[in-house]
Amino acid sequence: MNDNDGKRMLWVSHMIRIRDTQDQAAFAELFEHFAPRVKGFLIKSGSDASLAEECAQEVLATCWHKAHMFDPARASVATWIFTIARNRKIDVLRKQRRPEPEELTWGPEEEPDQADVMALQQESEQLGQAIAELPAPQRELIEQAYFGDMSHSEIAEKTGLPLGTIKSRIRLALERLRHAMK
Repeated sequence: MNDNDGKRMLWVSHMIRIRDTQDQAAFAELFEHFAPRVKGFLIKSGSDASLAEECAQEVLATCWHKAHMFDPARASVATWIFTIARNRKIDVLRKQRRPEPEELTWGPEEEPDQADVMALQQESEQLGQAIAELPAPQRELIEQAYFGDMSHSEIAEKTGLPLGTIKSRIRLALERLRHAMK
């Protein structure tokens, strides 16, 4: 066994101790080793230092809270942690790109046209029916993404499904919904 294999096994044993006994000493060592590396990774990929610091802390807090999801058969500890870091960075970038809500108007608003109200109500009913007719796996992901306001990576963490599967199912579901609404 070479030095790298020894380190990999050490981090796996730390994750198991964190998962099984909430071992704070194991977490402290994991944090001390990976936090600066995650921060450096985020800075190299374009984040500013304060955002990278904040994300690195959130990533390692996620490791503590979701240690039960780590599977050494699927990935090394480093790969798992850096995947969480990458997903966290994507989530932050998405939130930064979201437009601000339009300014709220104060005072009485003009009453909407009754025909517009009826058309909107019919479209809403049609959309509700189309969503109900989706296959269960697609419907559940659409509900989590659009009604539960979860990112694709949050859904992946919650369901344990691969991120690509989630994106494909949502894309297929949206295509079915578009077709149903024509």
